Amino acid sequence: MPFETIKLSQREKDQLVALKRTTGIMNWNILCRWAFCFSLAEQETPPRVTIPTDSNVEMTWKTFAGDQQAIYLALLKQRAKIDGYDENNPKELNECFKTHLNRGIGYMFARDPRDLETFLGFIASPFSA
Repeated sequence: MPFETIKLSQREKDQLVALKRTTGIMNWNILCRWAFCFSLAEQETPPRVTIPTDSNVEMTWKTFAGDQQAIYLALLKQRAKIDGYDENNPKELNECFKTHLNRGIGYMFARDPRDLETFLGFIASPFSA
């Protein structure tokens, strides 16, 4: 596993709370999985910015990835290499993961879904109008 604990920023938490309310999806890890993959679907590398860990929301890598840990790790390592991170360095993997998670949460929140059906439509085709 690339890192033990994933801790969200207050902004990410607030955005996820709004998504939970509008979609009815109550699990942080499910929304975070979709956010991570939503970001990976974009070819452009997310900016390397410092993302605070100032909320009370945290989960383990195991909770985030569930039974698909090997798949999420492979996706992360592949994208880290593409984005110019050292995929064998746990600190850099963590940074890559955090930037993609942050961007994905922001993208999902910006779509402003009104209900679960609308949200799932965004997830199915993340970059169509």
